Formats: sequence, structure tokens, C-alpha cells
Amino acid sequence: MPPAGGPPGAPEDDPPAGTPAELALEPVAEDERGTSLWRGAWRRLRRDPGAIAGAVIVLVFALVALLAPLIAPYAPAGAQWANQVTPSSVPGPSDEHLLGLDSFGSDLFTQLVYGARQSLVIGVVSTVIGLGFGAALGLLAGAFGGAVDVAVMRVVDIMLSIPSLLLAVSVAAVIGPSPTALMIAIGAAQVPIFARLLRGSMLGQRSSDYVLAASSLGLRRRRVVMSHMLPNSLSPVIVQGTLTLATAIIEVAALSYLGLGDPNPTVAEWGRMLVRAQDRLATDPHLAVLPGVCIAVTALGFTLFGEALRESLDPTFRR
Repeated sequence: MPPAGGPPGAPEDDPPAGTPAELALEPVAEDERGTSLWRGAWRRLRRDPGAIAGAVIVLVFALVALLAPLIAPYAPAGAQWANQVTPSSVPGPSDEHLLGLDSFGSDLFTQLVYGARQSLVIGVVSTVIGLGFGAALGLLAGAFGGAVDVAVMRVVDIMLSIPSLLLAVSVAAVIGPSPTALMIAIGAAQVPIFARLLRGSMLGQRSSDYVLAASSLGLRRRRVVMSHMLPNSLSPVIVQGTLTLATAIIEVAALSYLGLGDPNPTVAEWGRMLVRAQDRLATDPHLAVLPGVCIAVTALGFTLFGEALRESLDPTFRR
């Protein structure tokens, strides 16, 4: 019998509105279309107030550090106003000195500006050192597994058993006080963090379909690791690098406060400014408050941006 509703061979009625056949033809919203990982992350970062605030703080900090010679009105080693400083008082803000002088007779605003440059250089270089060596260990452990993984991770576990600040202090004490010692000390404390993170990310990629498909096609392990596993495992490492910069800036100030920084007294550094202000907290607290605020705000900026970047790249946080 012919189907109800028409003669044999007649076309069937169109599917009602809202059926899967019709929905499949509807245009997809812009936010729902397939986009790359970093493009989608950028789209979400633009809508995150925390990410915007963090990015502004980081940008201002970087510009101040890079343009310090143009922003600062005096040389960082200038102490030609030492005769204006007395044991009981320090000259405050004036037309000549925006924030006044420090306890050594140097322009306080100049010291803060050049201190940002010192913190940026040491923080970035130490993070690069920690990321480089940590990523190398994590790559070995995640790519080879087995005995290599066990040996590498036992070394990493030994490093993790020592508190990061204590490890940095030990390394800096052995090498001697210098900016190079600070970079190596802080970088060494960050190595196990990046090693464990990249190793875990790569182990998660080993069972992925595209890795199994590449291996079944006869590609060498080196090409599978470097061309497929490693690029898809770097996102959490990059995010951690942003967060670690905040920790590095705090540790730079802490080690300088302990006397393990640059021994040159003419080098401006926020941690050393805190040391110099200790004996004047009662009379001139701003000498310690201003560098402390700079350290806290800078670390907050990197933390806000790093947390927002992590959430934007994590599928569980996507709307």
C-alpha cells in the first residue's frame, strides 16, 4: 500500500521544525564555531576583568623597567643629597624630588624605577632557567617513561623535598652574592615545578588518539614526541611560567633582603630598599611601604594574569 498522505513515489513531507535535520542546517553562533586553542583563550581573556587588570599591571611594570633611563630624573647611584639626610628625618616630597629622598640621600622615585628593572631582569632570566631545565627533565621522563622516568622523577622528588626558598638561599650562599647567583638560585628552585608539570602533561598525551595513529603509521618516536606530544603539552607550562614570575619577583626581594643580592650598593633593588628602611620605620615608614607596595602590586599583576590565562586554556572553565 502507498504510504498515507500521497501516491507511491511521492516525496515525503519535510521534517517538522526543530528536528535534527533542520537544526543541522542552521548557522552556528560565532562563539560556538571551531577555533584554535590560543584564539579561543584570547577571546575569553578579553572578557575577563581580572585578566585585563593583571595585563595592565604587567604592562606598566614592563614599560617602567624598560624605559627606566627615560622615566627616572636622576642616576640610580646618585647620593649627592646625603647632606640633607639627618639621623632623625629624611626630606619628603618636593618639586625637585617627587617622592623625597631615601636614607642614603638618593632620589626615592629613581630608586623605585630602577628597582623595577632589576626585578624584571632577574625574574625573567631565572624563570627561563627554571623552565628550560625543568622542561628538559619533564621531556625525558614523559617521552621515554620506564626506567628513565623513574630516575628523573626521583631527582625531581629530592629537589621538591627542599623548600624552594631554602634551596634558593643555599645555592646563592654557595655561589656568592651576585645577580647571577640570584638567577641560578631562583631558577634551580623552579626546575622541579616545570619538570613535573610537563611530564604529567606528556603522559596524558601518550594515550591520545592522534599519538596512537602517528605511531601506527610508523613514525619515529622522536618525531612523534617533538611534533605531536610536546606542542600539545606546552600550554600548562606556559601558564605556570607566568605564575612563577610572580613568585620569582618576591624571591628576588627576599634574597636581596637577606643580603644575597648584588653587593654593589649603587644598584637599586626593592629588597635592599626594605633593608635600608628598617631603622627608620618609626620616623619615615614610607621608605619601606613604597617598595613593599611595588613588590605586592607587581606580584598581584602576574598572578591575576596567570590565573586568568590558566582558566581560559582549561576546558573545564570554558563557558
